[in-house]
Amino acid sequence: MATTLTIPPLPERLQALCETEYPHFSNEEMQRRRHAIGERLREAGCDHLVFCGANRFGSVVQWLTQWPITAEAVGIFTPGDRDALFVQYVNHAELAGIIARDADVAWGGPSSIESALAVLRRRRATRGRVAFIGPLSIRQHASLCAEFGEPCDLTAEYVRIRQVKSPEELDWFRIGAYFSDLGMAALRNSIRPDVSEVELGARIEQAYVPLGGGHAIHFVGTTRMDSPAVPAPKQFPSRRRLALGDAISAEISAGFWEHSGQVLRSFTLGQPPNTLYRDLHDAAAAAFDAVCAVLRPGALPTEVIEAAGVIEKVGFTIIDDLLHGYGGGYLPPILGSRSRPAGPVPSEPFRANQTVVVQPNVVTRDGKAGVQIGELLLITETGVTSLHRFPRGFEMVDA
Repeated sequence: MATTLTIPPLPERLQALCETEYPHFSNEEMQRRRHAIGERLREAGCDHLVFCGANRFGSVVQWLTQWPITAEAVGIFTPGDRDALFVQYVNHAELAGIIARDADVAWGGPSSIESALAVLRRRRATRGRVAFIGPLSIRQHASLCAEFGEPCDLTAEYVRIRQVKSPEELDWFRIGAYFSDLGMAALRNSIRPDVSEVELGARIEQAYVPLGGGHAIHFVGTTRMDSPAVPAPKQFPSRRRLALGDAISAEISAGFWEHSGQVLRSFTLGQPPNTLYRDLHDAAAAAFDAVCAVLRPGALPTEVIEAAGVIEKVGFTIIDDLLHGYGGGYLPPILGSRSRPAGPVPSEPFRANQTVVVQPNVVTRDGKAGVQIGELLLITETGVTSLHRFPRGFEMVDA
């Protein structure tokens, strides 16, 4: 019978934050954010910002107001004024007003963008001096252009701000990493013959939901080691049931109010990794260590790709991205490897307090067998530190 793996509890100060009815960032943190956006507006020659999101996409809404997006949300930011935030639907407005406590929150009526434009009129906005951040729809963009001219897109500047985390943000991401580790531990503890991928997903969610954790992703891939057909964790589970001799890989992100970690691990069931899977995992571990060794403020993305060259040297490649920024979105840089590029390699160096996920998904050239390891890391002045506590390794789980 397999032993049960447990994750050490959170420090008391983070546990106390988890137990808050509706946690909020400090006034100082929110002022820091508003100052950063105000500076970008000034540099762009603009006076007002339209920020938006919909269907849980568009992190700027929460970053500026603390309201995690449900349906559509459109806000107006003007330096020196309270934010105006319009949400859909009617029944969402009351809670949005509690959580986004420093904004004037209301139902957006038939059109949230039209309600936001009315605020711009009252604030005497002029053509050519309005910017936006977030996924404006075609209709929203057209309405904004018709009245105030082509808006200045500050989304890229916002993304650059979000790449680097404040101390308070890091605390929230540490909680998300803890919830993600609990999910991975639940997966590991549930690996046994005849358990389906669907059931594994349920066990993962049950590990953090009672503690206030939220879902981001839990991708699981299972396959026979002696006849592999699944090289990477799958986005949707199947009804396939585990059997002795299986290889299992997983990618789990659970969150604390949309601040999630990301942990990736591989396991085998009842049998040790065969030669192929051991070689795959050895290459993944070597690539992970090599990438971590070069990550530091001032390091270049080209150095990361060069460090991961061990993957190609032993005859393998990757499918998933090798490294990506994380926290507030799937952020740049997004890097592949020599044999599987992810587009043009960015030239901007890494910065202190940037958070990235290093996740070598090493696979055979025919794309049939693969493993994955990795986790969310913080770049410090001297290197990297992990936000996770789930042990590394390629564990055989006893049947």
